[in-house]
Amino acid sequence: MGRSPHISVIAALLVVLVASGCGSTRPPPARAIATPPDAPAGVARPASGTYFSLEDPAHAQELVLYALGLLGTGYAFGGRNPEAGLDCSGMVSYIVEQVSGRSLPHNAAQIAGMTRPIAVSQLRPGDLVFFNTLNRRHSHMGIYMGDGRFIHAPSTRGRVRIERLDNPYFRPRIDGARTLVETG
Repeated sequence: MGRSPHISVIAALLVVLVASGCGSTRPPPARAIATPPDAPAGVARPASGTYFSLEDPAHAQELVLYALGLLGTGYAFGGRNPEAGLDCSGMVSYIVEQVSGRSLPHNAAQIAGMTRPIAVSQLRPGDLVFFNTLNRRHSHMGIYMGDGRFIHAPSTRGRVRIERLDNPYFRPRIDGARTLVETG
C-alpha cells in the first residue's frame, strides 16, 4: 500500500519545524546603539533604552518555582502553553506572564535583546541563560534555578527538564546570561 502524498508533505514540514529550533521567528536586526556600563563586552542596550525587568524582585524565585511545576511538560515547536506543549522561549514567556502579568516576546534572541546582560558567574535563581545550539546566538534558552542548573524545554527527548550548565553539550554553547531583576 502506498503512502498518501499528504503524509509525505506533513512529515517534511515536521522535519523542518523540529530542525529550526525553539524561536518562532528570526529576530529583527538589532537597532541598539549604546553599550551599558554593566554589560559584558559586545552587548548593546535595547533600542528602547531600558531593559525589561520584573516589578517585584521576589518574582525571580517564583519563576523557578513555576518552571519546576512544568517539569515533564511536552515540547512543541512554537508552543506557548503547557496544554499544547512548550518550546524554550514559549516556556519562558509563559512563565514570566503567569508570574508577573507582563509579556515577553516568543523568541529567545528577542528576549536576550531586551533583558539586562550579566556575567554567567553572576547568575541567580530566576535569571535567564542563553545558548548557541543552531549556529546562531541565543537560539536556545532556559531559566537558571541555582547550583549550576537550569530548566528548559528542549526538542531532544521532548519534555521540560533540568540540565546542568557544565553538561558537556551545554557548557561550550553558553552564549549569554540575563537578569530580570532591576539592578540599582
